[in-house]
Amino acid sequence: MPDSPTATKPNVIIIMVDDLGFSDVGCYGSEISTPNIDALGTGGVRFTQMYNGARCCPSRAALLTGLHPHQAGIGQMSQDLGYPAYQGFLNQSSVTIAEVMGQSGYRTLMSGKWHVGGSYDARSRDEWNPGDETHPMPTQRGFDTYFGLLEAADSFWNPKSLTLQETLIKNESPEFHLTDAIAEHAANQIDESIDMGKPFFQYVAFTAPHWPLHAWEEDIAKYEGRYMQGWDAIRTARHEEMKGLGIIDPKWPISARDEDSPPWESVANKEYEDIKMATYSAMIEQVDRGVGRIVETLKSRGEFENTLIMFLSDNGGCAELFQEDDDWGEASQWETEPTLEGLPVRVGNIPELRPGPDTTFQAVELPWANVSDTPFRLFKRWIHEGGITTPFIAHWPSVIDGGQIRHEPMQIIDIAATIYDVGGAAYPTEFSDHDITPIEGESFLAALTQKAWAREKPIFVEHEGNRGVRMGDWKLVAEWEGPWELYNMADDRTELNDLAESESTRLAAMQKTYFEWAEHAGVREWPVLPSVVAKRLKGKHAHISQHRRPPSGGMR
Repeated sequence: MPDSPTATKPNVIIIMVDDLGFSDVGCYGSEISTPNIDALGTGGVRFTQMYNGARCCPSRAALLTGLHPHQAGIGQMSQDLGYPAYQGFLNQSSVTIAEVMGQSGYRTLMSGKWHVGGSYDARSRDEWNPGDETHPMPTQRGFDTYFGLLEAADSFWNPKSLTLQETLIKNESPEFHLTDAIAEHAANQIDESIDMGKPFFQYVAFTAPHWPLHAWEEDIAKYEGRYMQGWDAIRTARHEEMKGLGIIDPKWPISARDEDSPPWESVANKEYEDIKMATYSAMIEQVDRGVGRIVETLKSRGEFENTLIMFLSDNGGCAELFQEDDDWGEASQWETEPTLEGLPVRVGNIPELRPGPDTTFQAVELPWANVSDTPFRLFKRWIHEGGITTPFIAHWPSVIDGGQIRHEPMQIIDIAATIYDVGGAAYPTEFSDHDITPIEGESFLAALTQKAWAREKPIFVEHEGNRGVRMGDWKLVAEWEGPWELYNMADDRTELNDLAESESTRLAAMQKTYFEWAEHAGVREWPVLPSVVAKRLKGKHAHISQHRRPPSGGMR
């Protein structure tokens, strides 16, 4: 066997999950069984104030490039909105971690969701052109080997944009599940790299627990009935556990149940709500088994001690809904192909249909997303804490002392800078004949080794007009149409005491800082296109779905 990579450089693995809330794994307060993720957390460092990009595409662009998503070309999602900052695919003035690490002697591996290479609609599959100028593939952006999903989401049993290297492939096995396949390919990629004698950078991007609710029936059965006590009771239990673990400060009260979440006592079909959350939990446990498969591969090959593993989610819990009278206004793209057995797929949260199998396409919806984001307010898409706070774990046995919990504010763009620091890689000023935007992230390597560390620059996040800036203990945040809100995060991280009126001078200064950054990053007023607004939201939160511009002073 070739010499071990441990003789040269450390391996680095990023594990990103999709739509997982801050409290959805055991070592952050959940009742869901996640022993493998918990082992990484308790054996490494758990960070409590890592901020992502509020939604899948922006977070992935920021993670992979160390830039704000607008700077990388993905200011909203994968649709081209007609401006360079909103073109919907990674631009040539950014470099990915894979491109930089590849130049530094690393083999670069990816298994899972891409979603930074333009959009794909299952209703027009014959028109797809993966690999063209507006649909770059992972192998065109630095990854030596790739297996996964090109698009945002799809059936876990029969995905339509499944790809191996640069070739679209079809599943033909009833034993296939995308979560298991992502883990299997990730483990195989690790084995191949070790056999080649090269250190590796790997990006494992699970699509779970993003909708649809697809899981193995035996996993669902483990959780069935557990959620009959209702969302208020689960939120309270998680909050108490988080305080006991030291994840949150006991002085921060839990936010009130979201106003679009009814009291559990008034819910007519409690059994259906229970089975939805049971399926969601089963999906998370299945991801955990995949993490265990990756860890076991590293251990069996003697590379576990010298591998830095980082775990995070791309945004907070997802409040989007699927119902028969949905708000798409067009036939669902997920109904275009039958199951492998030729059965139709029914899209919508239809209570008489048990979630889990390939004939269904359902979502966990807002009340349970409110549980996922315990103890915070709001959800995926929003810049309030429930939308942008992720559990973040760093595990590296040869370097990191286990049992640490750290509370320094940090941002997803800092991960790339840290990896370059770990791997001794130089960030380029030019790449493939293109000038490269200077990296925005800051390395937190010192924080991994129990040294003092603090981010120098403010933290900025914007998505679809929702916006915010974090400066030290202060956070300025607003919904698209709403006024600015100001919170002291040391005293009030659950964002319950708005100090905008009493701290007007501070608010004005932070607002000025935000708009200077927005101009620097290429942020445009929302909606960039009036026809592109948020969908799948109802109730009070549907205001961001309306076809109207924000009032004067709302955005600027």
